[in-house]
Amino acid sequence: MRLRGVKGIREALEQQPELVVLNPKDYKGSWASKFFKNNNPIHVELGMGKGQFISELSLLNPEINYIGVDMYDELIRKASIKARRSRETNDQISLANLALVLLNIEQISEAFAEGEIAVIYLNFSDPWPKARHARRRLTHAGFVNQYTKLLHKDGQIQLKTDSMSLFEFSLNSFADLGLRMRNISLNLHGEGLRTDLVMTEYETKFSGQGMPIYRCEVILGEQKLQTNTEASIAEEVPSIAPTAQSEG
Repeated sequence: MRLRGVKGIREALEQQPELVVLNPKDYKGSWASKFFKNNNPIHVELGMGKGQFISELSLLNPEINYIGVDMYDELIRKASIKARRSRETNDQISLANLALVLLNIEQISEAFAEGEIAVIYLNFSDPWPKARHARRRLTHAGFVNQYTKLLHKDGQIQLKTDSMSLFEFSLNSFADLGLRMRNISLNLHGEGLRTDLVMTEYETKFSGQGMPIYRCEVILGEQKLQTNTEASIAEEVPSIAPTAQSEG
């Protein structure tokens, strides 16, 4: 994705220090205490786009600190507008549990300390369909190994995508690393929209077109597994029908 620069965008972002973080490395290891000023768990969306998902989650769960990450300042700007408008619509003013971070995901280990994150969301990431670009996929082992270090011992990764090929690649990547998966869905909204889950902009669009949405959760830690016995834990990677549609 390439976005044209908007005149004065950096200045506009600099005027929002309570929401926008342009130097995330300054908070490494101290996001909760230094930025959010509490001890609440931290959930991070990598590649948040226009910010609908992370903004809505932060509204619904004030007891959790949310961080939306993207490498494009224009998307950070759009997400900041969306976050403020969502507060106005819901008669809420506080942005205290939300941060929008300008960061290349390749540098994530420079912005977060080991064990600092509770949940990582990967929503509709670029599938990088060509084999030679596999290392750029956000579920490639090179990235996932970083995530597992940054997640605390009972943390998790939640993945959603419309790309069959990326989902299959991701399930195999997680399995090869010995990670446990649960709630694997090959058509998340196949029986009607899941109102218990917050949707992204792409998810709303694609599910409205009848496209399947793939989702799974990766669980770290035996304690986390034991406290979620009601969830089905996948021991094997399920086969994916070759006729399923995919759009990058």
